[in-house]
Amino acid sequence: MLKVVHYINQFFANIGGEEMAHVPAEIREGIVGPGLAFKQAFGDEAEIVATVVCGDSYFNENMEKAKKDIIEMVKKYNPDIFIAGPAFNAGRYGVACGTIAQAVKDELKIPVLTGMYEENPGADMFKNSIYIVSTKNSAAGMRKAVKTMAPLALKLAKEEKIGSSAEEGYMPNGKRVNFYEKDRGSKRAVKMLLNKLNGKPFTTEFPMPDFDRVPPNPPVKDITKATIALVTSGGIVPKGNPDHIESSSASKYGKYDIDGVMDLTEETFQTAHGGYDPVYANEDPDRVLPVDIMREFEKEGKIGKLYRYFYATVGNGTAVKNAKAFAEKYAKELKADGVDAVILTST
Repeated sequence: MLKVVHYINQFFANIGGEEMAHVPAEIREGIVGPGLAFKQAFGDEAEIVATVVCGDSYFNENMEKAKKDIIEMVKKYNPDIFIAGPAFNAGRYGVACGTIAQAVKDELKIPVLTGMYEENPGADMFKNSIYIVSTKNSAAGMRKAVKTMAPLALKLAKEEKIGSSAEEGYMPNGKRVNFYEKDRGSKRAVKMLLNKLNGKPFTTEFPMPDFDRVPPNPPVKDITKATIALVTSGGIVPKGNPDHIESSSASKYGKYDIDGVMDLTEETFQTAHGGYDPVYANEDPDRVLPVDIMREFEKEGKIGKLYRYFYATVGNGTAVKNAKAFAEKYAKELKADGVDAVILTST
């Protein structure tokens, strides 16, 4: 039976959420959390002999040590394949899965596989060097993700020939191979054209890259006379989160009046963000949205004035499509109100 070592974060290990993201790497014998779904999918062909658990914050803040420790843990089991995640749209989890999978592949020469949503930052970082199965953006897609990952994992472990990304379900990795199609190219092209003209679905055989290039604006001519606005994806909102902005995969943003506000305090503001430890942001929200410093600049004449509203949403797992839609809406308001520049803060 093939041996598998599985990597998961603190959430899927049932240790806790963001408040436990600091836990260091540890190894547990056998199956933990989503490993059960893989066990069922593998049947009698493979077994998870050990599960590595590591907090997302710990891994990303101690990357070199975490990689070194986990490599040693994996090495002891001499697995036939290493599986990380799936991470879905959890950004730090995705980066951790991609990073450790790449390290295992490079240092231990063991086949690796992970899974994540296509907009996860880990996908762009690693899809050209390791196999990443495309998943839905939340753990609700676990069953479907495992259904695709398990057969591909078995193929990798057995060193069998891997088919195209469309056949196997992994993200396109830029590699091209020659193969024979049943129909010649002209016939396939006409079929695609007819489907397109009739509004039917079709899949191009040569997808073009989609580069989202934004030309930079010219510099502010005189910053001492400029109106500066603050915008954040760090989730800073009035106490109580009146607009109920989601802590992950936000579907909305908020616009909040700070006219006369000189300092964001723990009593009046908080973060709604679920992707980082909120303690320090809640203790002093200016750490994410620097109203206090901007007021100082305003008083000293370093800027003209601070715009009376700020816009906020949560970047954690939020789809690029939604984020672009938010920006298009409030950018029009900012321009209409004569704002000269925007400071966009993250986490």
